[in-house]
Amino acid sequence: MRSLLHVSGIERLARLGAGCAMALLMTACGGGASPPSGPGGFPPAPVALADVQARTVPVRFEYVGQTAGSREAEVRARVQGILEKRSYQEGGYVRAGQVLFVIDPRPYAAQAEQAAAALAQAEAQQTQARRNLERQQSLAASGMTTKRDLDDALAAVDTTAAAVKMAQARLTEAKLNLSYTTVTAPVSGYASRALKSEGSLVSPGEDSLLTTVSQLDPMHVNFSISESDRLRIDREIAEGRLTLPEPSSGGQTIRLRLADGTMFAGQGRLAFIDPRINPSTGAFDARAVVANPDKALRPGQFVRVIVEGSQRPNAVLLPQRAVMDGPQGKFVYVAAKSADGKDVAQSRPVAVGDWIELGGERLWIIESGLKSGEQVVVDGMGKLFPVPGGAPIIVGPPGAAKDAAKDQQGGTK
Repeated sequence: MRSLLHVSGIERLARLGAGCAMALLMTACGGGASPPSGPGGFPPAPVALADVQARTVPVRFEYVGQTAGSREAEVRARVQGILEKRSYQEGGYVRAGQVLFVIDPRPYAAQAEQAAAALAQAEAQQTQARRNLERQQSLAASGMTTKRDLDDALAAVDTTAAAVKMAQARLTEAKLNLSYTTVTAPVSGYASRALKSEGSLVSPGEDSLLTTVSQLDPMHVNFSISESDRLRIDREIAEGRLTLPEPSSGGQTIRLRLADGTMFAGQGRLAFIDPRINPSTGAFDARAVVANPDKALRPGQFVRVIVEGSQRPNAVLLPQRAVMDGPQGKFVYVAAKSADGKDVAQSRPVAVGDWIELGGERLWIIESGLKSGEQVVVDGMGKLFPVPGGAPIIVGPPGAAKDAAKDQQGGTK
């Protein structure tokens, strides 16, 4: 009996100890937790909002281009001979008509003299034939010559006249070849290095190139527009979402960004866009003309071609920081009211187009997903989480979200 009572007492003590321990645990847990203050148990996040407004904004397009002289003249040898002299400074500026190379002229001078002598001989024969014709005509008037002799005299005059013309043509050709021994600059510009050294044998044909002369003012900038970009631009123009400047106003202007990131001081204009696709590149060839009075641009430079002048009417813009990437694509947080009337931020997918830069800030052009009059979170997105019904927010002025985040970090420390 005593052992039974003893076991019952031990059980009561064990149950009493377990109940006290459970009560203490519940008390400790309850004292350290704070009640949730919003949907999903997340506290309201301080954010700043921006109104969604549609407006007309300038649009620019950017492509990779390469500069070229507006006139790239190839200087070639037009006669065969030994290159005797180079008369220009490689890489220097030359004027149209300036002597660049001299090919040995002596063989061609001799040919010109031979042609001149042949012409003099033909002219002498023509003079003799005319005198003979005059004698035959006098004799024919008195009946002292035959018809055949008169015809032969007439034929001799015609034959010698043709020989004179042939001799004149040969003399002209000889003089032309002699002039080709002095190779001059066809245009004014900067001459490149000489491809043939003095003493080399040069001749017309595929290997006749001696140098090139590039006219640097104005400059041409060649670039390509991909087929997809061209189709997209044409579609947006047809839909009224993009407008181009009128040609009477000067058309589209061109600016250049150099390899070091600086902007070229001058501006240019769009010269043309080829209506055909280049089969070797699969893109449309385009060309811009840029004034280059100080010769800062040189042929062969790679530049970024910025085409300006177009406008996008009724465009919805958002700062790039307000648009985030998610598993389903890009999205933004839109301000709304919960069922109990509190401020919440709801995630919404958007489709973005190009970005533009206004006032030193990059902005996305929102193609779809937003409309005028809505408000979007632009600061404080880092503390928002997509929860059913929307994440609770506290709306403040721009910059307040950053200040609140700093205060929270300071309090944590």
